[in-house]
Amino acid sequence: MSTPLTPPAPEPEREQSASEILGAALGGAARRAGLDPSETGATHRVVWSAIGGWRGILESILPSLAFVILFTIRPEPLILSLGVSVGLAAVFTVVRLVQKSPPSAAIGGLVAAAAAAGLALFTGRGADNFVPGLITNAVYGTAMLVSALIGWSLIGLAAGFLMGEGTAWRNDRRKRRAFLWLGVAWAALFFARLAVQLPLYLANEVAVLGTLKLIMGLPLFAPLIAVTWLVVRALYPREPQAENTSQS
Repeated sequence: MSTPLTPPAPEPEREQSASEILGAALGGAARRAGLDPSETGATHRVVWSAIGGWRGILESILPSLAFVILFTIRPEPLILSLGVSVGLAAVFTVVRLVQKSPPSAAIGGLVAAAAAAGLALFTGRGADNFVPGLITNAVYGTAMLVSALIGWSLIGLAAGFLMGEGTAWRNDRRKRRAFLWLGVAWAALFFARLAVQLPLYLANEVAVLGTLKLIMGLPLFAPLIAVTWLVVRALYPREPQAENTSQS
């Protein structure tokens, strides 16, 4: 008597490593921001998409600009300049929700503005409105520098996920070196912001601090986005067949 054939047991799913999970998260964030090297697009369009176009510029600049102007004109009551700043961030968020556009950027800006305003109101110091930004620069700069120096560049993890090679880039000396220096460049940006802004915070120079924060924001962020994009595209050249298909 023959025994019935039983289907083979399914192989257990391979558990993802921490680097793969982190790479997927970073790559997903980059793709949502329009930074996918596997897609076609002119560099200036990619940068424009990454900063969110005119809406993204207004969302990142107007709340801080309003705070600086109002605080300079009328520092007391502090809640006036803080309220207008948070109110503008809230308006941008509501507009995105009404238009059913991705609200993540505006919501992030609103949460950051509200947290900063809450801290400033709690301490009574206008300069404390910039504390979250100082902390963010310190954390991002450290993460970028340490990850690059130990050979696990955050930019490399994101690019590896987007280009479908995972962490295989670590076996390529050219890619590993490029991602090292890109990580160092991003860390330098964050630490430069911290080096300039922290002394102004300690000196309670609110107006100058706010102005330099704006100057060292998008005007420095956008060119570095462009450089990063160009380097990654050079490391992963598109196949001629794919280019001809996209042009036809």
